[in-house]
Amino acid sequence: MLKYIFFYICIILITNSSASNKEKIIENLKNTKNLDFNFEQNINGKIENGNCTIEYPKKMFCEYAKSNNKILVTNGKSLVIKTVTSYYRYPLDKTPLNFILDKNFLINKVYVLEERIIDDSLINYTINQDNIEISVFFNKETYDLIGWQNTDVYQNFNITYLSSIRKNRIISKDIFKLPTQN
Repeated sequence: MLKYIFFYICIILITNSSASNKEKIIENLKNTKNLDFNFEQNINGKIENGNCTIEYPKKMFCEYAKSNNKILVTNGKSLVIKTVTSYYRYPLDKTPLNFILDKNFLINKVYVLEERIIDDSLINYTINQDNIEISVFFNKETYDLIGWQNTDVYQNFNITYLSSIRKNRIISKDIFKLPTQN
């Protein structure tokens, strides 16, 4: 009998912990208007890094370090990746960033999905939407979004890790203007 009581208490604690994590992540997302962070991105073993600013919903500006002036910009509808020698433009809704940059979408998914705790420091949710699978990761102490992994439009495996996260800063709206092709 004691074994059953212990098992029941463990189930209640795990359920309450999961609900508590979800509530804190959702509350944190609701209170976040924008993020500024450093990133490290690994695409099929090629590592790049830089700095990004996200403004919800669906706006992002990233400058890559040491990479022929590479920038990535979304204005909510289109995504542009520009370097000194190349210019690519995609409809945002055809990319995984369409979901990652939509905090209401993330909130709704966190609310209904099962969480996974990794190394007792990360909270992970795996989202399957429109034939796209995205794993998002939150810090278990701060409840901040700290990364994601997915397959991009070219079927490359992409892991993005965020660090030095700052929230709700004053940012210039001009940074989300799409660059023109040279």
